Amino acid sequence: MKTVKVYSTPVCPYCVMAKNYLKKNNVSYEDIDVSVDENSAKEMIEKSHQLGVPVIDIEGSIIIGFDKEAVNKALGL
Repeated sequence: MKTVKVYSTPVCPYCVMAKNYLKKNNVSYEDIDVSVDENSAKEMIEKSHQLGVPVIDIEGSIIIGFDKEAVNKALGL
């Protein structure tokens, strides 16, 4: 099973869409709320060079935003 991290905030609609998509495809993931976790927010920015969410990290493959094609490719779906 691949390691999946979703850097998100509770008010981000694209974050909700991304997490629902992963759930629908039975992909377990770690949900990281960057609005309350400053260290994780810094980690997300270092990985993606972006301030926006969601940032999805699939085994080191960084996907910015909810890009279904990129998620599928990274997961091998």
